[in-house]
Amino acid sequence: MKALQYLNKYFYKYRTKLLLGFLITVVARIFSLFTPRLIGNSLTAVEQYINSENSNLEPIKELLLFNILIIIGASLVSGFFTFLMRQTIINVSRYVEFDLKNEIFWHYQKLTQRFYKNNRTGDLMNRISEDVGKVRMYVGPAFMYSINTIALFVIVISYMVSIAPVLTLYTILPLPILSITIYKLSRIINEKSTRVQEFLSKMSSFAQESFSGIAVIKSYNLQQKMNQGFDDLASESYQKNMSLVKVQAWFFPLMILLIGCSNLIVIYVGGNQYINNEIEIGVLAEFIIYVNMLTWPVAVVGWITSIVQQAEASQERINSFLKEEPEIKDGTGVRQEVKGTIELEDVSLFYPETQIQALENITLKIPSGTTLGIIGNIGSGKSTLLDLVVRLYDPSKGKITLDGIDLKKYKLEELRANIGYIPQNAFLFSESIEDNIRFGSINASTESIQEASKMAAVHKNIMDFKEGYKTILGERGITLSGGQIQRVSIARALIKDPKILLLDDCLSAVDTDTEEEILNHLKKAAQNKTTLIVSHRISSLKHADQIIVFENGKIVQQGKHAELIGVQGYYKELFEKQQADRSK
Repeated sequence: MKALQYLNKYFYKYRTKLLLGFLITVVARIFSLFTPRLIGNSLTAVEQYINSENSNLEPIKELLLFNILIIIGASLVSGFFTFLMRQTIINVSRYVEFDLKNEIFWHYQKLTQRFYKNNRTGDLMNRISEDVGKVRMYVGPAFMYSINTIALFVIVISYMVSIAPVLTLYTILPLPILSITIYKLSRIINEKSTRVQEFLSKMSSFAQESFSGIAVIKSYNLQQKMNQGFDDLASESYQKNMSLVKVQAWFFPLMILLIGCSNLIVIYVGGNQYINNEIEIGVLAEFIIYVNMLTWPVAVVGWITSIVQQAEASQERINSFLKEEPEIKDGTGVRQEVKGTIELEDVSLFYPETQIQALENITLKIPSGTTLGIIGNIGSGKSTLLDLVVRLYDPSKGKITLDGIDLKKYKLEELRANIGYIPQNAFLFSESIEDNIRFGSINASTESIQEASKMAAVHKNIMDFKEGYKTILGERGITLSGGQIQRVSIARALIKDPKILLLDDCLSAVDTDTEEEILNHLKKAAQNKTTLIVSHRISSLKHADQIIVFENGKIVQQGKHAELIGVQGYYKELFEKQQADRSK
């Protein structure tokens, strides 16, 4: 149970409620002992009355009636405290589930891009849902029934020893066999539970990717193939689950068998003791009731063990992610207003997982309030430069400074609060258009949102929708066209009014007229802002204060538009090609 030790901090946090639950459990079990004891006394009293020469029934009737009333009262009190026990301990399990899910989600947000490239979304989802659910069963039902079982065993067996020690010894003889059986089966369950959870993650990832790529699946008529793939995964998952269930199925029959053996021992040994006048008939009846009272707790030991082993496997999977250290460390903070001068000093970035040298020895200065245009072939390192500025990655060599201060010294929150980043593949949430734009500035007014939309040339499109800005988007903004998604993301960045504006080929899906309109608005919005624009269109960059051309992670050309079209190279060739295409 090493992995489950991680939860000790939550047990400590809710120690008061758990202690109260424990005390309530003990009280409930004490009251449950009244029934067998009173039944035993009643039988003994009846036996004594039969063997006596007393013909007066009234005393025995009064005793039996009194015992019946006490039994009813004790049962009601025991039931009430059992209800309180469930309310106390099960509630704690929900608190722990809430805390653990929040902790995992918060940790997910701190992890870097490389982590998400190396792990599938379905697996991440499974750990925060299915795995946390397994852990909750350990914190709640398993913990509650464990306390209940231990309390009942200690109280019942202690009392049994006090009234008939020899008979008690014979009664608990099957327990060592029970312990060994549980130990053996638990190890097998742990291994099989781990495999089941891992495979459930595979199924979740497969389903998530299928739903995300449903348009591709339909357009290429891949439904049959994808269905077969999922069917194969489901079949294998079924086999692994059945393998686990077959092992779990041994528990209950074995528990009942051992309890049955205890009953036979009680009847045989206790019967002999009664015949030899060593115990009263009431004690024999008590012991039979006690053994059957222990039937459910002993039987539930197997169920508890199964839950604990599954929780152990799930918590181990959760811990593996929680122990993952973010590569991007938060800085100590910089107490000065950001102006926007960015400087790269001999910066290189190497991706170890793909063995790709994304950037190599880049030295560049972007003065505050100026615009830098970035162009180059696909995979030349353009987007990577923006990722470094926003600290989605840190350079493997060299240093990046903002206003002369190393980026690593800034707190991530204060750095990114001053950056408006429009990624190449814009992402919109399944919220209204208005809320998607408001992500740029949480407290933005409706007027500000509309103004930002007009600057991004998307206001008219939004107003054409029946619900306007209240239109709810599908997942990943599927309700909108590619160009509309890009323009909504531009509006989201503009409403933030950042000191630094990063545009990563965010006009690729709009026509040239709309591009020109947006660029004119951006010129006004980007005044006094440091702006980096990545584009494959020279028309988007020609007004930049300086332009750099990337090739294989290196800057091969640098200068203004007028300078670059005057020298032979990539920029001039692309300019001439695009001019020819526009004239057709």
